[in-house]
Amino acid sequence: MPSGKDDQSLRIAVLGAGMSGLAAVAKLKEAGYKDIDLFEKSDGVGGTWRDNTYPGCGCDVPSHLYSYSFDLNPDWDYKWSLQPQILQYFEDFADKFGVRPHCHFNSEITDCSYDEASRTWTLTKADGGTHTADVLISGLGQLNIPSIPDFKGKDSFQGPSFHSARWDHSVDLTGKTVCVIGNGPSAVQFLPEIQKQVGKLISFQRSPAWCRPRGQRKYTEADKRAFDRQRWRINWYRWRIRAFADFGFTAFHQGENGMAKSMKKMCLKHLEDQVKNPEMRALLTPDFEPGCKRILISDDYYPALIQPNVEVIRQGVKEITPTGVIGDDGMEHACDVIIYATGFQSTEFLTPMQVHGREGVSLNEVWKDGAEAFKGVAVPGFPNFFLLYGPNTNLGHNSIILMVEQQIGYVLQAIEKIAAKDVAGLDVKPEAMKAYNEKLQADLGKTVWAGDCASWYKTESGQVTNNWSGKTTEYAAIMREFDPDSWQVIPSA
Repeated sequence: MPSGKDDQSLRIAVLGAGMSGLAAVAKLKEAGYKDIDLFEKSDGVGGTWRDNTYPGCGCDVPSHLYSYSFDLNPDWDYKWSLQPQILQYFEDFADKFGVRPHCHFNSEITDCSYDEASRTWTLTKADGGTHTADVLISGLGQLNIPSIPDFKGKDSFQGPSFHSARWDHSVDLTGKTVCVIGNGPSAVQFLPEIQKQVGKLISFQRSPAWCRPRGQRKYTEADKRAFDRQRWRINWYRWRIRAFADFGFTAFHQGENGMAKSMKKMCLKHLEDQVKNPEMRALLTPDFEPGCKRILISDDYYPALIQPNVEVIRQGVKEITPTGVIGDDGMEHACDVIIYATGFQSTEFLTPMQVHGREGVSLNEVWKDGAEAFKGVAVPGFPNFFLLYGPNTNLGHNSIILMVEQQIGYVLQAIEKIAAKDVAGLDVKPEAMKAYNEKLQADLGKTVWAGDCASWYKTESGQVTNNWSGKTTEYAAIMREFDPDSWQVIPSA
């Protein structure tokens, strides 16, 4: 339990009602904190699982691992769950753990500024309203702001166009010629679904991605009963999935190694099994090693691409016209609808919100050469400000929920120090931050993410800002105990 400050509750503000923010509020309540306000720009909980409603939307982490360790769900319908059930899980979680009374929906925060004199944070909302907090926790994540390249003529297109993360369900695709730009994790899920409906589908792929089989399976009622009545089964199942995924992390190391060879062999076999035409196989074979970009997981993506109503264009987009899309070769492809599967502003953390720390310094300015944070959760000069799913905490091989739970545990230990009498706050020391990130980047330099291919894992300059450099167990080890020597204590005013 928090000790309190002269019997006055610590005021804690949490940003984002997605996976990270919901868990943070639940754990703060469990620890005894009561003055908690969660600000969410949309009208409900769920974060990315509320935003993304495209056909076939689902998770590429097995259901039993993409759920909180303290809220196991025996009723998942599929090994790899689809968006509606994942959103329902978070909706139910918010009710079960009493998170909703702390939520302020339709409340977008545009600016967070630290006041040195009062040792508090002032949050400014889009409507001009303000809120004051002693502790600020961001649960905004890495994949919440859609990114559409500034293609020449983009606004001239006369038909419907939208990003996959903001799917326009009012647009009837039946019989239409649809151009899909991009071939990342979202496209691999919705493309097989819309292929069955459209007249013609044109898939622009500047660079094809490696894809491995999903192996989807539906759980039977007997499976669900066993998970429910014998909870050790879920824990064992979760451990097995996590351990196997962590074991495979060496596949993401640079150079020849057995795991990398196995991953590439599996992906190539999947392509060969599903695409018999050698010319099409060549078109869909990447020219970089598996893992440099996010590996796709699908059983029906390749079968959809080889259907007679699909045309794969292996080139980038040069221009958008009023009636279609021009590729790098200068040829125009007429279409009725354009769907952008072009990812997110992943390396621009917290955008477009502004954050100002000590002496008014802007976090955007601090991060102008690439975002970084101490253990992914704190930045020097921004006292009592904590990040969940912050820089270098993403994974290419395992469940992000494992990472976020470790972050929340660490942040709770920090907040307990802040709640102590005569303490106003904590600010991570610059030298601790520097030492941590030097080692982190050195370790990341040994991975395929530091390779030659472009990906959402890194900035244009090549700095890997998104991914963690090792196994989930290694991250858990460094987050287990709060390290006070890495922090400066700010006394009460």
